[in-house]
Amino acid sequence: MAASREKVCVTGGNGFIGSWLVRLLLDRGYAVNATVQNTQDDRETKHLEALDGAAAHLRLFQIDLLDPPSIVAAVHGVSGVFHLASPCIIDRVHDPEAQLIDPAVKGTLNVLRAARDGGVRRVVVTSSISAMVPSPGWPADAVKDESCWTDLDYCRQNGLWYPASKTMAEKAAWEFSKENGLDVVVVNPGTVMGHIIPPSINASMLMLLRLLQGKMHVH
Repeated sequence: MAASREKVCVTGGNGFIGSWLVRLLLDRGYAVNATVQNTQDDRETKHLEALDGAAAHLRLFQIDLLDPPSIVAAVHGVSGVFHLASPCIIDRVHDPEAQLIDPAVKGTLNVLRAARDGGVRRVVVTSSISAMVPSPGWPADAVKDESCWTDLDYCRQNGLWYPASKTMAEKAAWEFSKENGLDVVVVNPGTVMGHIIPPSINASMLMLLRLLQGKMHVH
């Protein structure tokens, strides 16, 4: 992608990784459409609006991952999409489908469809190392099916809904790419820590904070 005010979209642009990505893209000369859940919430928008270059080259869009038209508006006219928006819940999940699975899987597919229909050249999907943690039967299972996917049955049986959501979403992305000829790249970050741009800490550092506070136990 040439950096000559080419326009790209960053879903989940207000999060930890998203904020750094928006900052990097602006610094490298891109125009950016960044999506948030609520454009009226200063906690989601002010730190992005304060970035160098944001006044002239950043547009914020309010989207719902389960509402395709809202996504279409955000990706209109862009050449590339960075899809980061996906819920990450470290506390107890009461409704796995609504809280994690649907936004991750259906949301990813909605973004990919909007990108395909809009003529986007490439989509970079942020998955997670949680989608490639070996199953309890590894390495035998991995050798058997030639994969290192997280074991979905194990996740469901043990309430590990975030790894399940990321695994299902990434698999769906690869299948969509193959069936539709869309150029998709996936990255699988692990624990994400460092200098914080948003006003609140991310899930990785919240877990560390709770460990330091004695509110979580390491098994």
